[in-house]
Formats: sequence, structure tokens, C-alpha cells
Amino acid sequence: MIKGLTMAEEKGLKKPVKLKADLAAMLNATELPRTEITKKLWDYIKANKLQTKTENGAPENAGKFIVADATLLPIFKNTKSTSKSGKLTDLTNMKEGETINMMQMAAVVGANIEK
Repeated sequence: MIKGLTMAEEKGLKKPVKLKADLAAMLNATELPRTEITKKLWDYIKANKLQTKTENGAPENAGKFIVADATLLPIFKNTKSTSKSGKLTDLTNMKEGETINMMQMAAVVGANIEK
């Protein structure tokens, strides 16, 4: 064991992070590891059949697009970020019933934690 470090100290994706208000209210937690945030969001999406195969399509419980319902919308709308490759993800004007690509979930999670 390295001197000064405890075995319980988590790093990287497993390190708990502070959630912003909308996400904290949805997940009923103030701090969670990124892995757990993503898992809980996916649990919600699947339980509420919020996936669709087509962009802005009706929910059909399968597919790579996620439909924003009243619960997810405030969380999605917090997202305005630029990836390392320079791609902008701006969901600030999103409306209920519109979709995001599942590949945007990392940007959504990142936008909803305190830096």
C-alpha cells in the first residue's frame, strides 16, 4: 500500500463527483461516480422506453436515439460543451420529445457535474 493513501480512495470514473441541481434531483443524490450516473440514466431511459431508432422519432424502446421527456429535458438542456475533437454539443434549446444520439451521453453527464 502506498503511504498516505487508503484502499477506499477512488480515482478516475469511479471517483464520486458533485451533481448539479437538476441531475441531483432526478437521481436523488448529491454525489455519485460518473459510472453510476450513466448507469442510473440508462436505467431510467430503459424503464420509461425512451429510445427510438430515428432522430426525433416516437419512443419505441430500442435504438440509438434518446427521447427527452419532462424529467430528462432540464438535464439535457444544461449541455453546451465542445469535445476534444472540436465537436459542439449544444442542447440548450432542446424541446420535450426531441432526441439526442446516445453518443452524446458523455457530454450530458459532464455538463451536469460541478467542475
